[in-house]
Amino acid sequence: MTRLMNARGAQALALALALGLLAVTPARAQTEAVRDFYAGKRLTLITSASSGGGYDQYARLLAQHMTKYIPGAPSMIVQNMPGAEGIKAANYLAAIAARDGTVLGGLQRNTGLARFYQPDSANIQFDVQKFTWLGSMQQEIGFMLVRTASGVTDAAGLKTRGITASSTSRNSPASIYPRMLNELYGARIKVIEGYGGSQEALLALERGEADSHVSGGTSAAFRARYRPWEKAGAVRIILQLGMERDREYPDVPTALEIVDNADAKRIFEIAFVEQVMGRPFMLPPDVPKDRATALQRAFDEALKDKDLIADADKRGIELDPVGGASIAKLLDTVYSTPPSLAERIRNMVK
Repeated sequence: MTRLMNARGAQALALALALGLLAVTPARAQTEAVRDFYAGKRLTLITSASSGGGYDQYARLLAQHMTKYIPGAPSMIVQNMPGAEGIKAANYLAAIAARDGTVLGGLQRNTGLARFYQPDSANIQFDVQKFTWLGSMQQEIGFMLVRTASGVTDAAGLKTRGITASSTSRNSPASIYPRMLNELYGARIKVIEGYGGSQEALLALERGEADSHVSGGTSAAFRARYRPWEKAGAVRIILQLGMERDREYPDVPTALEIVDNADAKRIFEIAFVEQVMGRPFMLPPDVPKDRATALQRAFDEALKDKDLIADADKRGIELDPVGGASIAKLLDTVYSTPPSLAERIRNMVK
């Protein structure tokens, strides 16, 4: 009897091992196929930014460290393709770039909502829902800086006292967010446009030409600029423009927190998808699934890499990564917005 039980046990063990091998073999074969494909290859990371800018810095940091996590350890170069606020690169990646997993893209955060805001634009020749999103290296949060001399000390004061805000152009966050606050919260902000860049718009705040400035993001350079004014008591941050509060300002509310109806919250949630996308990276449509999965994993692992983190710290590059699946889900939500609400948002952005 004991011999019979032992024989049956051995047979069961052999069967289990065989089934296990059958289950593992396809996955192993896929990994080997990806490794064989990438071995000796040179990948191209196309960034929509000009050389030396913030997006370019993130792209070069990623290219330097991501390849060690791609099976086959290929090399990677960065190619700059600026133009039309990122639209030129996105169009190229959608229609012309190789779809075999040898080309990656680094887009601007507003690219994700470009088609949503301008559904009839002939210049936008891509569908962001067909891209494979790797993720973002940094999420953005905007700040509303207000001069203390304006008399506005908190978000509630925006309803009772009219103030001015400096901006570059009508389609910049520095103009769009104040317009949204006016319509959705009852703020009384008059935007002064025409400043040559964010630094000029901040200078207007420093000189007293404008009472406030609403930023789209909060880079290290931006923070370094306003901190002396904040320390001196000349300006204060009264509101944050993003999905969550910045860790440095846990007591300052977001726009999402101050509006009191569902449509207003929904509109800000859509607008702030760009903030979550921050510094996004993606693949062209139709990249083979096994290679796309390998690149998504490599992106995630690279953002945990101690050498990448150390390099980012040396260069003053902030990291707050978000996964590709989260970006894809947010975009799916945006593009399923009811038509009436979508039209209302587009009218505010125009």
